[in-house]
Amino acid sequence: MLSFKNAMTEFFHHCQYEKNLSAKTIRCYQIDLVQFSTFIESKRFPLVVNAIDKTHLKAYLKKISEWKPKTVKRKIATLKALFNYLEFEDYIVANPLRKVKIKIKEPVLLPRALTLLESVAILKSIYASISDKKKSTYSYLAALRNIVVIELLFATGARVSEIADLRRNALDLESGKLIIMGKGGKQRMIQICNQDTLNALKVYCELTENKSVVSGDFLLFNRLGNKLSDQSIRIMVGNLANKAKIVKKVTPHFFRHTFATLLLENDVDIKYIQSMLGHSSIVTTQIYTHVNLEKQKQILAEKHPRMNFSLAVQ
Repeated sequence: MLSFKNAMTEFFHHCQYEKNLSAKTIRCYQIDLVQFSTFIESKRFPLVVNAIDKTHLKAYLKKISEWKPKTVKRKIATLKALFNYLEFEDYIVANPLRKVKIKIKEPVLLPRALTLLESVAILKSIYASISDKKKSTYSYLAALRNIVVIELLFATGARVSEIADLRRNALDLESGKLIIMGKGGKQRMIQICNQDTLNALKVYCELTENKSVVSGDFLLFNRLGNKLSDQSIRIMVGNLANKAKIVKKVTPHFFRHTFATLLLENDVDIKYIQSMLGHSSIVTTQIYTHVNLEKQKQILAEKHPRMNFSLAVQ
């Protein structure tokens, strides 16, 4: 009989070497399954996979039911993936989650974005920060790297992990083409057209051409030569937004939402935005149509038939 812990080990190997999932996805699976393993041990439930049934799963669902819906859905998805694997490998007869009816209502949260004025304020602030620094110093290089990060987030609408994982060979400075590795190993190409963005990238690449990057040929790295992490970029973006006196608590994902929202406001077809964001479904992209208030205001002010005549209350 296969123990749950041994099942976890086999499943992780399957995810890494057969499914070629990202390290980030596997880490999430590990967190979720260790959590479930700890729970069944604490309840003295069976520790072999073919003895775990819907009773044990329902008890776990009850325990995590007060967590955020998105978190609960992820925990369930992880367990489903594990038990599907075990069923496929004939360790169990059937996935026990099939016998559990689960309905989780996740609230639809409208994406938060920057206005055009706020975006400009951040860009002006970071460009001003480099003006008093000597080109030969690390402080200049760090400030330039910050400019590159913000410009890339704003120019591409990429996820923070996609920006952090960029390699030098993904960028063609002559054509402005950037290859982004998205979720599930799917590549997409973004054309960088703004000359300021391209100039910043060119200067940055020239200054870092002979720099040794400890963890590989990554475009963005810290003072020690290690790849710039997702969390480092999040902290950086928050600090730069504060310096620009932006009241909102800004994250890198704000730029992704801003990218989509401002393109919609400029009448770009949503199918093109879907492709540039790397969404597999148009449904995911359509959420931006609900936050496009500036465009909505413009349309109603210019196109609504009620605007064609005026009647004053006497």
